[in-house]
Amino acid sequence: MLKRAIMTSVALAALSLSAAAEEKAFPSKLAGHVYLPALSLIAPPADAPRDAWISGKFTGKARNDKPMTVPGDVGKAYGSHLTGISLPFIGQPMQGMSGFAMNRAEDGSVFTLTDNGYGAKLNSPDALLFFHRMKPDFAAGKIERAETVFLRDPDRKVPFRIAYEGTDSRYLTGADFDPESIQYLNGEIWIGDEFGPYIIRAKADGRIVAVYPTLLDGKALTGPDTPGTVVPAVPGKDFRVQRSGGYEGMALQPGTNLLWGMLEKPLLGDDGKPEGDYLRVITFDTGKAEWTGQSFKFKLAEGAAAIGDFNFIDATRALVIERDNGEGDASLACAADAQDKSACYPVSAKVKHIVLVDTSRIDADGFIHRIGYIDLMDVNDPDGKALKSVTGREPNGRFTFPFFTIEDVMRVDDTHIMIANDNNLPFSGGREIGKAANNEFILLETGDFLNAK
Repeated sequence: MLKRAIMTSVALAALSLSAAAEEKAFPSKLAGHVYLPALSLIAPPADAPRDAWISGKFTGKARNDKPMTVPGDVGKAYGSHLTGISLPFIGQPMQGMSGFAMNRAEDGSVFTLTDNGYGAKLNSPDALLFFHRMKPDFAAGKIERAETVFLRDPDRKVPFRIAYEGTDSRYLTGADFDPESIQYLNGEIWIGDEFGPYIIRAKADGRIVAVYPTLLDGKALTGPDTPGTVVPAVPGKDFRVQRSGGYEGMALQPGTNLLWGMLEKPLLGDDGKPEGDYLRVITFDTGKAEWTGQSFKFKLAEGAAAIGDFNFIDATRALVIERDNGEGDASLACAADAQDKSACYPVSAKVKHIVLVDTSRIDADGFIHRIGYIDLMDVNDPDGKALKSVTGREPNGRFTFPFFTIEDVMRVDDTHIMIANDNNLPFSGGREIGKAANNEFILLETGDFLNAK
């Protein structure tokens, strides 16, 4: 029996290696490039608390109510480059996009999401939560924001005290949830949250219908920011989800209407360390409003640290954004011994992939089959579609998408996909040193990739 088990193990390992070897890099061509300016602000609803009119007041060490007085920068690890935009803001930042819904609205517009605001629970209590309907027009070179819908909890469905608990309108903020993925089904919005992690169900007008805690193998999954996690808490024992490690991607499967929620980072084991170089994918039945009990694994490529979005393109195949934590084109990477990092990227972008997977092919260890990928750091641009006003350079036949957080992907048609970034306003650059990243949308022609099996 032992010999047979060893042989089986070896055979499975060989199959796994074979599957990895079969994964193919596919070419892509830039077919369109549009953007929303980095500093795109919108007014809060008329019935929102006055507090929401100045957002980003708590992003520093002390409260600051003076608009546009604290310069944003990318952080010490990334060279402390200023981004040219200062906090706090008058109004709410539209910010970067953090997820595309597979299904479009009746008018053809795309549902997309703005996340918790400023990156953490503690610094975002004045950042309202909302989603949009966007109309990118690559032919005309523009994006129309058709509608913004603010999330609110008038029926007290959220199972914990929210930041605006004592208000009549009960709008949700980044101190309540970190929404990172979105789907639209039968007139309702489904949102994947990172703090709980939770699945949030809402009406199309933003009213919360239900909040579902996550169950894996019959046990609740929680993180350090889940209400009820008490400090001091032991990672791996008191919580298993890493900070900012909840549902970055949540795909809606056609036909079954199952939500496939993919965690952004590996779960923690009993020792407090990541359980492996893979991410958990947990399925939820929208019809029954309950977890199916099934879960799977997504294997990360070498150098990848997280995912950004997850969307089906047919009944079984889906697109996943896979990324490292780098930012900035490698042509401007700092030398290994550089002391002055003011004009270079200390952690340049390397792994920025769109991966095609087949959920009908699960191996013996529960891993979803990877078919192939597109390298977003090596996109062909023979027609000069890249916007010089955005990239800061003349089109040269090659295009890169060198952002820290690329968080939106969806199929457009049989030969095209659309991708967008989360610009973490005002904390991310990526295009030009000293400039905040814009909200970029790109259209890629990649028929061979979309037809791969």
